[in-house]
Amino acid sequence: MVFNLISTSLVAVALAMDAFSVSMTKGFTQKNLTKSQILFYGIFFGGFQALMPILGYFCGNAISSIIEPLASIIGFILLLVIGVNMIRESLSDDEEEITDHFSFREVTLLAIATSIDAFAVGITIALLHDPLLISSAIIGAVAFAFSIAGIFIGKKIGDYVGNRFQILGGVILILIGIKILLGF
Repeated sequence: MVFNLISTSLVAVALAMDAFSVSMTKGFTQKNLTKSQILFYGIFFGGFQALMPILGYFCGNAISSIIEPLASIIGFILLLVIGVNMIRESLSDDEEEITDHFSFREVTLLAIATSIDAFAVGITIALLHDPLLISSAIIGAVAFAFSIAGIFIGKKIGDYVGNRFQILGGVILILIGIKILLGF
């Protein structure tokens, strides 16, 4: 089958929507993100979105039957834990800890949680004989751009709403986890 740039780009946009939503949440809950921290979000989210199709491509059908049923559960659990933690922190009295908290561990967990569905796309890329590196690069680049944009949009929203928006951020992460779990 002939490689289709338009369909690959649309898949990339669909895969990047969770990363965009999570990035927007982090933008309005972490007011003092530096440019390098914002770049880390983009690199981690884009990097994992690019890596997962490659893993799916090479793992193929043998491991997909094991991983695929667990992928939504893993994504749900990661986002649930992070979302509950955000809500718990927002209810604490230490406002400075809430707004300035940046964690490589959390960025990594969020990147994994939002890119698990890209693993299945890698299997599809193999079945369709689409070019792996071009497809993965497009998927990663779109996720990178959407993540950066999400943070900046979230920062603007957060400026209008205030610090307690972190509760809504935690709820959004939990809802994204439920969406992943239910397969929407």
